[in-house]
Amino acid sequence: MTAPAKTLSAAEIRAGLVARKFTARELLDDCYARIAAENPRLNAFLALSPERAYAQADRLDGQVARGEPLPPLAGLTLGVKDVLATRGTPTTCGSRILEHYRPPYDATVVERVERAGALIIGKTNCDEFAMGSSNENSAYGAVRNPVAPDRVPGGSSGGSAAAVAAGLVCAALGTDTGGSVRQPGALCGIPAMMPTYGRVSRYGLIAFASSLDRVGPMTRSVSDAAALLGAIAGSDPCDSTSAAVPVPDYAAALTGSVAGLRIGVPREYFGEGMDGEVRARAEAAIAKLESLGCRRVPLEMPHTDYAIATYYLIATAEASSNLARYDGVRYGLRAPADTLAGMYRKTRGAGFGAEVKRRIMLGTYALSAGYYEAYYLKAQKVRTLIARDFQLAFEKCELIVTPTSPIPAFRLGERTADPLAMYLADIYTVTGSLAGVPGISVPCGLTSEGLPVGLQIFGPRFGEDRVLALAHAFERASTAA
Repeated sequence: MTAPAKTLSAAEIRAGLVARKFTARELLDDCYARIAAENPRLNAFLALSPERAYAQADRLDGQVARGEPLPPLAGLTLGVKDVLATRGTPTTCGSRILEHYRPPYDATVVERVERAGALIIGKTNCDEFAMGSSNENSAYGAVRNPVAPDRVPGGSSGGSAAAVAAGLVCAALGTDTGGSVRQPGALCGIPAMMPTYGRVSRYGLIAFASSLDRVGPMTRSVSDAAALLGAIAGSDPCDSTSAAVPVPDYAAALTGSVAGLRIGVPREYFGEGMDGEVRARAEAAIAKLESLGCRRVPLEMPHTDYAIATYYLIATAEASSNLARYDGVRYGLRAPADTLAGMYRKTRGAGFGAEVKRRIMLGTYALSAGYYEAYYLKAQKVRTLIARDFQLAFEKCELIVTPTSPIPAFRLGERTADPLAMYLADIYTVTGSLAGVPGISVPCGLTSEGLPVGLQIFGPRFGEDRVLALAHAFERASTAA
């Protein structure tokens, strides 16, 4: 192979296959060798799927040999977060309760990326049932940040972020409920995108919070994020929440021209609790966008302060409902007991970790008689107000720019004893999740300790092309500098 795959873009990999500079099998050999060397240290992958990957590689190499055109993501090595169903490969959600579960079907996004030519390498580690901001809640051990192995990679898609940042794979699929794609992308220093709710099918995504969960790309470049999003976006008859909205050519939107674009900067995202170096890098990034011809528009989004409380009421209520199915009766772990009620208690007690139990209890309380209107119903009303903040903001600007996380990657174990401090790590990401709008995190520099900082770009609903265009222009300007 003339160049290691970890230095090549999706387009360069496909072109290299067409030019016969390397084979898809050689790409896989290189990928699995890196995983064997690095995964024991990082714990980014929970399961590998070499039989599936090599079968796909042989199909691609056969197409090359016959002179047939290759699909757009041909040869792209891809990790899949372990909350997305993969036929025959363990899908555990990072939980003991699904330790031996092997789905009989693929998630729609898995089908689509494989149809586009990607090589599915295996399943990436994550916080249990995608509940966490540090990837320390996985039943199979914490993931380490490849930039600083004594620190967290972010969560809950920490395994996907670490695998991409370490060069173990070219790209990965993550899921974002309240920041679980964007925050680990920021902490590991890679582009990571949350599409509009409904843009990408959730069929085969094992649910945490059904009105919030989204699948998104985690890549080494914005252009690769555009290519991967293009492969997975679009309506799906298997998912009634997927939107029948045409999917634009995201790659065509990456023109590099952003002059005249109005970028909103809400003051609420630059308040107390933000690390000083994060603030400085975010302000410098906004100044760089202004140097590209963007016009800064000051914004006020007054309901931002209520976002964390709102999110953790709605998300836990939906989790309480969704996770009721794990009872030891139909699939997953079953703990023997003398009575049915005893079996429920023992199964869920042994199968769920502390954070999942905490969220189930919070959500059950919020939905209980006498408290539903005071907590859950009120949270839904505030969610509407937060969405209204975004709607009004987009009447004044085309895009909104904020920091992704108020802090850089923190040390392993630093926040595990303080759930509230952990929840506050999502303070800048949960707003867009509640509003249903798309957002991306792109690297915008390093702290004095060499820790990545992320810049977050929000767009209007189904405005992913606009988000990607600004992210790409910023990435190019940052690389050139």
